[in-house]
Parts: sequence; C-alpha cells; structure tokens
Amino acid sequence: MTENTENTEFEAEYETDAEGVAYTSETVAAAVDPARPVTVAPGAGTGRRKEAVARVRIMPGTGNWTINGRSFESYFPNKLHQQVASEPFAALGLEGRFDVIARIHGGGITGQAGALRLGVARSLNLIDTELYRATLKKAGLLTRDSRVVERKKAGLKKARKASQFSKR
Repeated sequence: MTENTENTEFEAEYETDAEGVAYTSETVAAAVDPARPVTVAPGAGTGRRKEAVARVRIMPGTGNWTINGRSFESYFPNKLHQQVASEPFAALGLEGRFDVIARIHGGGITGQAGALRLGVARSLNLIDTELYRATLKKAGLLTRDSRVVERKKAGLKKARKASQFSKR
C-alpha cells in the first residue's frame, strides 16, 4: 500500500473540522482500570420503573445485596430479574465489590428489578462520574424507562380495545 491510500482510509473513518483536526462524534467509553482503586465513598440513587420506586445505597464491600431486609436471591428468585438488577455492575466489571441496600415499593417484580437497576446505575454514577458515566450511558443504564400502562378510555373496553363494529 502506498502512503496516500493509508491517509484516505484514515480520513474516511474520521471527519475533520475547519483546522483539519480529526474528530469523531462517537463517545469512547472509558474502560474501568482494575489497577485503579475503587472509590471508597458510598453512593445513593433513586430508580423508577412503571409504578415501582427503589431507593438504593451502595458502599464498598463484598457484594452482599439486602432488599427490603431480604437477600437478593430470595427477593428475586427469577434469574432474569437478578441479571437485570445487577447489570450496571456487570457492565463496569465490578461484580462483588459493592454492598447494596435497597428499599423497593410499588409495582410488580419486573418493574422493581428495573427500578433497582436504574438506582444502582445512578449511585455508581454518583460515586465516580468521570470513570463510570461513559460506560453506563453507552449501555443505556442511566436512562429512565418512561413506558407506563396506558389509561382506559371512555366508551372502550380497555385502553384501545373497542367493541366490534356492526354496520347494521
């Protein structure tokens, strides 16, 4: 390959501004450095999903989860709900490095798992914003899922279901 071809490949990957400086619109997620010590400050966050609200406190520890005074496995026996709730730690590679204490009320079990996930992600973001925020944001863990049940309308059987139309 010639030098000229390599330069055009580089320019195709990145856009350049007026001064000719290459940049990209993609945000590079900062990798969590295992050699860097984890911040020892506790963090707190609130997560909401549907009707569920989770108030979460995390602190450096051994990975113990306490939810409404119960263990993680007894509160969420379904493995899918356990995976959803612990997703922020998995995204950052911090499994077993923080203790989680949460109070959850309202909603169903799936909504509570989603609320716990958002609360954990927000509290991790609060602990070390510059290190964790890019990774959490890229994984979509800092965004609140705003989908809620649609209300029932007058004259309909459910939110959208109407009785069958009869011409005669």
